Amino acid sequence: MDNKAKNAQSPKALAWKRFRSNKLGMLSCFYVIVWALLAIFAYLVIPDKTPNANRQLLEISTKKPGFEVDMLMIPKENPPAKTPFFTFLLQGRPDDCTYLPFDSLLINMESTTVYLYQSEISSNVRTEIIENKELIGVGPSTGSGALGFTSDGEADAYIRSHCVKHRKFLLGTDQFGRDFLSRLILGSRISLTVGFIAVLLSLVIGIIVGSLGGFFRGKVDDAVVWFINVVWSIPTLLLVIAITFALGKGIAQVFIAVGLTMWVEVARIVRGQILSIRETTFVEAGRALGFRDLRIIFKHILPNILNPIIVVSAANFASAILLEAGLSFLGIGVQPPMPSWGSMIKENYAFIILDAAYLAILPGIAIMLLVLAFMLIGNALREALDVKN
Repeated sequence: MDNKAKNAQSPKALAWKRFRSNKLGMLSCFYVIVWALLAIFAYLVIPDKTPNANRQLLEISTKKPGFEVDMLMIPKENPPAKTPFFTFLLQGRPDDCTYLPFDSLLINMESTTVYLYQSEISSNVRTEIIENKELIGVGPSTGSGALGFTSDGEADAYIRSHCVKHRKFLLGTDQFGRDFLSRLILGSRISLTVGFIAVLLSLVIGIIVGSLGGFFRGKVDDAVVWFINVVWSIPTLLLVIAITFALGKGIAQVFIAVGLTMWVEVARIVRGQILSIRETTFVEAGRALGFRDLRIIFKHILPNILNPIIVVSAANFASAILLEAGLSFLGIGVQPPMPSWGSMIKENYAFIILDAAYLAILPGIAIMLLVLAFMLIGNALREALDVKN
């Protein structure tokens, strides 16, 4: 039999074939990958590229999806330094100008009168007069008029083409006038990052604790089982809240708190699997060859029990996303202005009974679909890695 035929019949190839045949699992995997790419390259695709997508324009707060407005861009006196690409990719970049939403402009060679945006028709029209030199610096280098303009028409055409930007908010704006789509996409970073780091931390702790109990048995196993049962008996959310209060508020504390509460199930599975195979032939052969216990555990036993660990990790990823959202909703997780789906629901849940319910519903749907995707991936992995199939 050639190598190609052997590879086709290998357990990994068979598991991958079974996983690909699961349409829901593959669709969920694609969905998670899309969100992961959006989270990594968020600042390249979102309209609001400021740090945390926190450009606040109170004049256009709580506008419906599809809202459009013209904005006048006024350069700042002290613009921020140029942001390196990788810093921009991680943190965004501050605006180098101030944005003024407006209904109309009246432009002459010297100044621009801005009729500020008003959502309702009112006799009290708000205006602001801005010197053209504040908008364009020295202006065009040619011409004999003020700032180089030769007529009001030339000034009007120049300012409208260089200093006016038309914006469309696909998902509208929140109560602070921030682009809701930008914050929704950027909020996926928190959920996926917390899930990844919490699962990684839970795997490290769970594998170590479960391996010690399952391999050495005796008093070590008794102590491990007692500790697992104590932690298991405490409600997860209450334990996370307690750890968060002890460590303080912040994103790093959320990583640690969620990770420290999710290792128990991993430890139980690892302990049970090791107990079932510690007396097998290849383990006895390792002992006969004089291998150290740690080498036997990590190089010989753990590779043979990875399947259930992978499955439970997918489920823990979903649980971590829910825990983070719950902590942020309670105000002890990610702190403003950093966007998080849980904190976005907290900020906007009052709008559910008003005419902007989507501000709270959309982050909730995003959480639900991402958790569902990880659960379906876990089910697909369970079926694909089942040796009985």
